[in-house]
Amino acid sequence: VQLQAFGGGLVQAGGSLRLSCAASGRTFSGPDMGWFRQAEGKEREFVAAIIRLGGTYYSDSVKGRFTISRDNAKGTVYLEMNSLKPEDTAVYYCAADLVVSPRVVWFGTSYKYWGQGTLVTVSS
Repeated sequence: VQLQAFGGGLVQAGGSLRLSCAASGRTFSGPDMGWFRQAEGKEREFVAAIIRLGGTYYSDSVKGRFTISRDNAKGTVYLEMNSLKPEDTAVYYCAADLVVSPRVVWFGTSYKYWGQGTLVTVSS
């Protein structure tokens, strides 16, 4: 599975962005996928995930503002980000694996495949 993430950019606080992650290769009608982010000087953190066994998951910091969705026909997962805050500034990575258990969606080690990352900068 190859992943390509895009859609990042510079946006003012309160604005919106939509990230996309296209999966290609051996996807079996769509792997389980997640988004993580890493701000400068900080550890990578979970943002959201969408899995076939359990639906959608969000970190507390983005719940109610971000929405993850997928288009299986296109092999693409989206992260709609609204009401962006300066603390959302980070490199966002999409990740995937064929099956991810609902118990471990929060952990980067649960995903075998990773995209290259796309930078989101939110100005105050």
